[in-house]
Amino acid sequence: MKKIALEEHFMAPGFMEYEAAVTGLLNPQMLEAVNKRLPEFSQQRLEMMDKAGIELSVLSQTSPGLQGEKDAKIGARKAIEANDFLYSEIAKNPKRYAGFAHLAMHEPETATAELNRCVKELGFVGAMINGQTNGVYLDDQKYIPFWEKAVELDVPIYIHPGNPFQVPYVFKDYPAMQGAFWGWGTETASHTIRLIMSGLFDRLPKLKIILGHMGEGLPFTLWRFDSRWPGSIHTKELKKLPSHYIKENIIITISGVFDAPPLLCSMAAIGVDNILFSTDYPYEDPIVAAEFIDNVKISEEDRAKICYKNAERILKIKRTAGV
Repeated sequence: MKKIALEEHFMAPGFMEYEAAVTGLLNPQMLEAVNKRLPEFSQQRLEMMDKAGIELSVLSQTSPGLQGEKDAKIGARKAIEANDFLYSEIAKNPKRYAGFAHLAMHEPETATAELNRCVKELGFVGAMINGQTNGVYLDDQKYIPFWEKAVELDVPIYIHPGNPFQVPYVFKDYPAMQGAFWGWGTETASHTIRLIMSGLFDRLPKLKIILGHMGEGLPFTLWRFDSRWPGSIHTKELKKLPSHYIKENIIITISGVFDAPPLLCSMAAIGVDNILFSTDYPYEDPIVAAEFIDNVKISEEDRAKICYKNAERILKIKRTAGV
């Protein structure tokens, strides 16, 4: 079955300097393979897509990117450079590639303007943000104009894992806990819960957030969220229970979680219309992802929704290669 994938990473020129925060958590063999694949847009990447049945990849600058930049002016300049570079690569093969904007979130006005440019002028289908920026999370009230612009443009914002501002003490002596094994998932889930608790989705009920890795575990905890929320202290008043926002405002991808029980649970918890195919290339093997979704025991109608129909609707992709 044809597929659209939307957690598919690349490396823009001049961005390797930010990768120490991530590369230090990878073993040498994986690091070597990843570094060969990230800058490549033609033969190797397209061959892998063909083998997996991926007709369109939505490309995004790998983490942490400019979420790891300290200087706002440098970040603003390099965001434009990265997005222009991605646009030039998409233009070489527009039937196979689309793009998520890469944004420097240091100054909300600058990020909002760049999101607007990327969607209206470059034709990007949303943006991907790699977690917190210099300790500031996206629930900060200064980002309200940015979120309003995302709703106005009717594009989703993908919140991708990044390192926490401070490494939790509980990770002490176990550095493997800091990365994809555990820490990135809990960090990103916590980031999303901050958005819910801030009342952002009451203010902007049409806002759509995408999370990878089967929703970073959030679909599996809905009952617990709702049962504990009314009895928790210092909680902001929300119009609805937490599970509502996860079901209504959060879209998830299967990137990096190619296993039937989590998928079936997520389908039951948040509905198949909110689940998208992705691979997390080059950190995961697209063939493994494709074989999983092609063979997992779900209906063909649900398989088509996950593989491409939901992405076409959510990202407003009218045509994929070969259609």
